[in-house]
Amino acid sequence: MSTTPLLEARGLTKHFPIRGAGLFAAKKGDLRAVADVSIKLYPGKTFAVVGESGCGKTTLARMLALLHRPTGGELRFEGELMSPNKRRDINALRRNIQMIFQDPYSALNPRMTVSAIISEPLRIHRRTGRAERVAALMDAVGLASSLGNRYPHEFSGGQRQRIGIARALALEPRLVIADEPVSALDVSVQSQVLNLMQDLQDDLGMAYLLVSHDLAVVDHMADQVAVMYLGRVVESATSDDLFARPSHPYTRALMRAIPKPGGAKRTSSVGLGGEVPNPMDPPAGCPFHPRCPIAVDICRRERPALEPVAESGDSPLGHHRAACHLRGWS
Repeated sequence: MSTTPLLEARGLTKHFPIRGAGLFAAKKGDLRAVADVSIKLYPGKTFAVVGESGCGKTTLARMLALLHRPTGGELRFEGELMSPNKRRDINALRRNIQMIFQDPYSALNPRMTVSAIISEPLRIHRRTGRAERVAALMDAVGLASSLGNRYPHEFSGGQRQRIGIARALALEPRLVIADEPVSALDVSVQSQVLNLMQDLQDDLGMAYLLVSHDLAVVDHMADQVAVMYLGRVVESATSDDLFARPSHPYTRALMRAIPKPGGAKRTSSVGLGGEVPNPMDPPAGCPFHPRCPIAVDICRRERPALEPVAESGDSPLGHHRAACHLRGWS
């Protein structure tokens, strides 16, 4: 495996200004959607970002694709610093980083044919041989090229997501960001789309950033995992390490919700209650402590750093780390 990350984020931060009602209303504060997130994505691997709704995982994904400009931090692509203010760097990242969106119904222009949708990235980047490329892409995702003159409303949800995948692959990107790619699909279709994504990864060698709240999907797909809570990474590890030895109480609570065959849930000694705190006014100390069943006094006073778990080993994909004063507890 290459030791140079394909894409590296260092200290990425995103604040959204919140204003009162009215066109000229004064700023009321900042919504701190993502705070000081650092991750490394390697060629040909799948990196998953998981957490509850509102944890910042989609905002992080959109920053990596430069659909949101970071408030702070830096991005490096194959070791080279990329500026979100330079057109050359933006174009380079967008050629190499494409997205599969969550909702296959709203992600496709209803006034464009399938061929026009898939060829649009090729047209924007002035690629030739577009008709042949579109036919090849449709074949790759399991759609007949003869369907290219049809419109999105003539396809099922699973077929629409295949069209979205074909569009994402049009420029032969090095990294595809998949934002909840199967959450809007019927359960019977989800495995088909996930297996298609894995087959394409094996054939084309691209990396995935998978955004999901479903740890069963992550367990099936990911090589690396980062667990986010209130805009911060609270645990990161290889997928094998995370599922075998979850260290943060939030991760353990998420694991408890994964269904077992037969409809039962995995057992865990930790429950998860309460509501996610207001990101405009996060709690002092560990952001998870108001919901944590094992919090002690230091958790309320000091924010824990993301540090290696004592009993974990290392791998080419990095240390197992957790942001918990009691990391490694049993």
